[in-house]
Amino acid sequence: MPAVRRALVAALAVITTLALASPASADSLQAGFAQLANTIPANVGIAYAPVGQNQAGTLGSLQNGVAWSTIKVPLAIAAIHANRPNAQDLAARAVTASDNDAAEQLWSSLGPAPQAAQQVQAVLRAGGDTGTAVESRRLRPEFSAFGQTQWPLARQAVFAAHLPCMAAAAPVVGLMRNTVPNQRWGLATIGAPTKGGWGPGPGGGYLVRQFGIVGTPAGSLAVALAAEPKDGSFDSGVAALNQMTQWLSANAAQLPGGRCSG
Repeated sequence: MPAVRRALVAALAVITTLALASPASADSLQAGFAQLANTIPANVGIAYAPVGQNQAGTLGSLQNGVAWSTIKVPLAIAAIHANRPNAQDLAARAVTASDNDAAEQLWSSLGPAPQAAQQVQAVLRAGGDTGTAVESRRLRPEFSAFGQTQWPLARQAVFAAHLPCMAAAAPVVGLMRNTVPNQRWGLATIGAPTKGGWGPGPGGGYLVRQFGIVGTPAGSLAVALAAEPKDGSFDSGVAALNQMTQWLSANAAQLPGGRCSG
């Protein structure tokens, strides 16, 4: 096991795991979200996991896609944990403003691409994501290698559910609370620490996604959202995430939650 992975795993606090929504609540959420999805001109999906939980619930048909800039969160954690030069300043730009040049510098600071991918992947493993493989190849020349990582929403939600309990993640979670104004959409509109990602697929249509940590009556809940708007535009994707966020807020009483112990 690489040293960075051992250290990050050791940094995980002892956490309390709570069950996902009860069957009755889960059925109600599924039905309610299906009604919402019919009103949104996009293919949409949500995954959610209580803080500390290793299992996620899912809603909607869109449950996978490339990470885009959401992968900058584990990248920033890896670089800060490795004490790379200027990591704090670069992470601030990469997370709060989604600065691509800063993210590329963080990536390069971790060594050759395969080595960098392993270190970012170690952060995912420490955060409970047991299956996502960080992309080290530049699959599309105009975009970063790491941004093209396939990151299922359920795995992203589980990773996010561990962030509040990881000492190594604390600086980056703080940055997620301070995104620049033009990126405060979706879960950020309700005050959640968030990171968004967006970009065009090979056919030109945008995928817009975001993850964050919200409060519910039961505790804290990690949520991952994604939308592929029918008109292919970024703005319509943001509008879809805003609608899903409003729905989550209206149904907060049915959502599970968890917390870190200690």
